[in-house]
Amino acid sequence: MYFDSFAEFINMGGHGPYVWAAYGVTFVSFVIYLAAQRRARKEVERKIRNRIRRELNR
Repeated sequence: MYFDSFAEFINMGGHGPYVWAAYGVTFVSFVIYLAAQRRARKEVERKIRNRIRRELNR
């Protein structure tokens, strides 16, 4: 599909709001997912460090 102008590309034949909202929701969901995974990884790493410390101090 070809567009004659950037405005037509953004509007996408009247479907622009739906299309761009879908991209936005996907992007925000991906960012939230990545942040949650990073937080979970740090928590697991912290628990492993604490367990190693406890076992070494026995």
